[in-house]
Amino acid sequence: MRKYLVIGNPIEHSLSPLIHNFWIKKHNLDATYEKQKLENDNVKDIINDLRDNRISGINVTVPFKNIIISHLDELSDIAKETQSVNTIFKKNNKVIGENTDVFGFSESIRQTNFNPKNKKALILGAGGVSPSIILALKKMNISEIFLSNRTRQKAEILKNSFPFLKLIDWGQTVKFDLIVNATSIGLKNNEEFKTDYTKQGGQLFYDVIYNPLHTNFLKSAKKSGIAAENGKNMFIYQAMKAFKIWHDIEPEINDEVRDLIK
Repeated sequence: MRKYLVIGNPIEHSLSPLIHNFWIKKHNLDATYEKQKLENDNVKDIINDLRDNRISGINVTVPFKNIIISHLDELSDIAKETQSVNTIFKKNNKVIGENTDVFGFSESIRQTNFNPKNKKALILGAGGVSPSIILALKKMNISEIFLSNRTRQKAEILKNSFPFLKLIDWGQTVKFDLIVNATSIGLKNNEEFKTDYTKQGGQLFYDVIYNPLHTNFLKSAKKSGIAAENGKNMFIYQAMKAFKIWHDIEPEINDEVRDLIK
């Protein structure tokens, strides 16, 4: 039986096993998918397990999307550009890092009525998923991207990779059409931003968090009559692409799959 994992810290909130095991069962595959909490010291060991075929594939979530790169043999073009890896597989005896988050975010935006072309975006957070969102928006012809992070230095590092970014201080805000929460604020139900971003208006509030489905960030948008979208579709579409990479099967995305994420 082939074994697949999602690694992260924290990892309890991850619903990846739910959706991957659903598809595994639907396609009668001899495989299993589990989640595993990891410490930095264990990253090399988990990659060695893949090298030695004890694991067949790995999904990566915070905080390892960048850290894990030094342990891999090759990166896809998108993973190179973002310096962010969320899917790992083995091919021709090489361990390869892929990024399916760019695809996932792009597809999730296409599911909304928001068209990023010639619009302004504000991204909150410079963590592991932020480069994927930046690249996706760039490919969708957004006109300006502002970035705000609690640690300014981390935002500066991201600007080195994407010089067109405009940095603003944490808690500061600007006029935007789209705002994306790419931080972990909201994973716990009582967490919320100290800044009220609804005062800037905006057309769409987007939260990469999908569990819980309704963060305080999104609730505040809805109360103000602003469109709000969680990370559910991004999660599903990035998972679909990872599943295709591992099993060479493109699983169907329908209401039955979407209903799994509640």
